[in-house]
Amino acid sequence: MQLREKQKVRRFYGISESQMVKYFIMADKMRGITGENLLKILELRLDNVVYRMGFASSRAEARQLVTHGHFLVNGSKVDIPSVILSVGDIVEIKERTRGSEKIKDLAANHNGNTVKWISVDIDQLKGSIVAEPTREDIDIPVEEHLIVELYSK
Repeated sequence: MQLREKQKVRRFYGISESQMVKYFIMADKMRGITGENLLKILELRLDNVVYRMGFASSRAEARQLVTHGHFLVNGSKVDIPSVILSVGDIVEIKERTRGSEKIKDLAANHNGNTVKWISVDIDQLKGSIVAEPTREDIDIPVEEHLIVELYSK
């Protein structure tokens, strides 16, 4: 059961085993509940934030858009999907990318913000992280305590 829960989270966020171990170690060193900290770290990855802002239709698409360098974080080009963002960071689509058909379609079909911890301005194609995500904001059906038990062996 523990392994199944870990694999579910890995597939959901599209991360490797070595990344998962690294994130668990980070979460374990943080104050608070390790399992919730792990999910918080995963939610604050750049590719996931781009997906949550509605700038991509899936996490895999968000990862590819980030890798191809279509986003700025606090005014600087970032092409690493695993960058962990923090409260106050501003993510925006690069100027030259704004004219693409894909981005125009996403902006036209944007259905509003889906999470409370992110603020999105779809007209300017930018968003910011206004708070850390809480466990209630993370909607994946996973029992994170099983993952903590697995890695704590």
